[in-house]
Amino acid sequence: LVRHLEPDASVFGRAYGRLDVPLSPGARKQAEELARALEEIPFAAVYSSPLRRALETAGPIAARHGLEPLVHDGLRELDFGAFEGERFEDLERSQPAQYRAWMTDPTSVTFPGGESFSVLRSRATAAAEEICKGHRGACVAVVAHGGVTRAILAAALGMPDTALFSLDQPYGAVSVVDWFQGSPVVRLVNADLLGAAGGRA
Repeated sequence: LVRHLEPDASVFGRAYGRLDVPLSPGARKQAEELARALEEIPFAAVYSSPLRRALETAGPIAARHGLEPLVHDGLRELDFGAFEGERFEDLERSQPAQYRAWMTDPTSVTFPGGESFSVLRSRATAAAEEICKGHRGACVAVVAHGGVTRAILAAALGMPDTALFSLDQPYGAVSVVDWFQGSPVVRLVNADLLGAAGGRA
């Protein structure tokens, strides 16, 4: 599991689940470094969210293995609905009750016109199960978003939704989960293959 690298600075301070923004210029260079760090792992496939920041992270990883990223819609980030693109301070003023709930109990919130974290967890874990079934006995990379990788890791660890944000997911973090006859074993969480260059969530 790989969280995408740092997105373009235009989304800093904003809700940006489904906004299709590219990587920052520095992160595009880091994507090549991350690909080199993963070069020796025999990936049979590289899956990616359809959003640009994930695809731009997955592309160099796939290229190092003579592959193209396989887009899976189930790996998209959370849909913030009407909150997409809004600045946090503006939401705090215009939607104080919902913003407060989001900040204090984020997995309980369903965003207006968007999703809840339980919906994201269901589709993310379903995507992971589908990918695993299609590649039994093989190693694959899944490049996605903080919400998605948290959800897959939390499910593998048997953590409840309320504990999901106890898992940090820095940009570029690499985690490893093995599936044995459908049962997950978490081998590694948040390896920093860029020497802390990837930034934090």
